[in-house]
Parts: sequence; structure tokens; C-alpha cells
Amino acid sequence: TADCRDRPVPTYAAPRMLAVIPYHTFPTIGLGPFELRTFGLMVALGVVLGAWVAAAYIETHTGVVRDETYRLAMRMVLGGIVGARLTWDLSHWSEIHSPLDLIAMWKGGLQFSGGFIAAVIIGMPVFRRWAKAVRWSNLDGYALGLTIGLAFGRVGCISVGEHFGGESNFFLAVRYEGGSVREDHLGAIPLTKGLTFHNTAIYELLYLLVLFAVLLILSRRRPAPGTLIGVFCLYYGVTRGLSDFLRVNDETILGLTGAQWMCVGLIPTSIWILNRVRSATAGMALREPATPDGGAAPEVGVADGADEPAEPGRPVATESSDDATTVPPGE
Repeated sequence: TADCRDRPVPTYAAPRMLAVIPYHTFPTIGLGPFELRTFGLMVALGVVLGAWVAAAYIETHTGVVRDETYRLAMRMVLGGIVGARLTWDLSHWSEIHSPLDLIAMWKGGLQFSGGFIAAVIIGMPVFRRWAKAVRWSNLDGYALGLTIGLAFGRVGCISVGEHFGGESNFFLAVRYEGGSVREDHLGAIPLTKGLTFHNTAIYELLYLLVLFAVLLILSRRRPAPGTLIGVFCLYYGVTRGLSDFLRVNDETILGLTGAQWMCVGLIPTSIWILNRVRSATAGMALREPATPDGGAAPEVGVADGADEPAEPGRPVATESSDDATTVPPGE
């Protein structure tokens, strides 16, 4: 046999070829003579679809008419956008060069942690007025809508080129092929064509779609009120907390990004919801109320212990019965 000792040994390393996702930003979309900002369009679509999903779930499970959900959702969205932009401005102050830069959201630049906290603050007075089972079931609906809305928002982030991580040959990493970006560097490394790196916006889009599928499956099993919001807080708290460690351009406080500090609060909150809230609401069945003439269901009444009594004809979930009770007219 021939001696093979002197034959060259082939190598199978293909470090940059494994980053198989070509990445070119798409900050605008042309529609004939019109040009739309992709980021703004995706955020708007996320808001509309998320509100619709939440309203459909809530109407089905607690009887709150969709218009009521839409009104509250719009207030929370507007407040959330303001909060998200303010926190982004504060954490990216070096990028603010004019008053217009403070509000230039069409270029991207919304920080979820600030928006989430602002939306919760705005919604809290309404949440507290709902009976316990109704409150947590409605929050389940908002969690479902928020998940798909966030996924659309991440498409907007991908379009403008932000939330980059460090260099990588991971198979889901991207290979930059051009286009304007919000972040033109990876830490201290200038962004150049052919560079392969983590794009955490893509990762978040993927795990949000998985979360949405999980929540949809759970929702079809008629879970105890609080299940979906508890799973959302736990899943998002863990995945977002971990994925932010990949980011190289975000400002940090004591080694954590603003979103990670939010996740520090989300995870124990989720454990409390899944263990305490679900067990407290498991026996509170919510029926789907309707008006005597077969029309839309009335608005859900005031929570137990609230200052104002439930209005006549409004369904109120109670902790002592298996069904929602209705306060009859005149009582």
C-alpha cells in the first residue's frame, strides 16, 4: 500500500462561512411613490395586532367588550412609547445632538424596560378595579397580545440595525452586507462588510415567536387566571436576561442593562404569580356574560374591596362561587 504519511491533512474549520444569515438593513419600504419607515410601520402593526389579540382573548374569557380593552390598551401603548423613548434618551445621551433627536423614534430607539414600567403604572388603577379572577384573566390576554406585538417591534429593530452583540460564528449569527445602521460598531470594533456577529434582535424575535406559540397552546386549555402572564414574566425574564449579556453597545449599571434589571424583578414576580395567584384563582370560574338581548357583554365590575360598588348588570367574579355573579338592577 502507498504511504499516506506525507499527505496533507484536510481541515474542516469554516469559521466565517457558518454565519449563514446574510444581513442587510432595510430602514425604509417603498410603496410606489411613497416611502415608509420600517421601524414605525412594524411598531404600528405590532400595536394593532397585539391589541386585537388581547381584546379577543379578554372578551372570550371574561366578557369585557373589545372597545374597553382597546381604550385601555391605547393609553398603555402611548404611555409605554413615551416611557420607552425617555429611558432610551437617558441611556444614549451621547447620541442626542439636537432637540429633534429626543423624539426621532422613526429611526429606532425604544427601550422596552422603560415602556413596560410606564404601561404598568398607567394600567394599574384599572387593574385594581377588576375582581381578582377577572383581573388576572385580563392580564393573561394582555400578555398574549404583548408577546406578538413585541415580535413585530423586533422586526423594526432588525430593519434599522441595532442591538448588536460581539463577533461570532454561531449558525444564527449574521454576516453584515451593508445598509445604514444605528450601531456602526461592535464595542470597539468598527462595523464593516463581511463581519459576522450576534444580532440579539433576531434572537429575541425567534424566542418571542416560540413564547407566543406556547401561550396560545396554554390558552386553549382554559388555564387558571394568571397562568399566561406568569409564564410570560418567567420566560421573558430568563431569555431576555440572558440574551442581553451578548449585547456590546448597551449601557450597563453594575454590569447589567436596564432590561436585565427589569428581569431581576420579573422572575420572582412570575414565581409568585404561578404559585400564589394561580392557586387563589383556580376555583374562580369565569363565565362569558351577555346582555339579555344577546348583544355584547357588559363591562366587568369593580374588584372586591374597591370603594365603588358594581353597577347593575355588570358581572363580578367572586372567590366563594364557581361562577361570576351579576348585580341585579336596583340593588
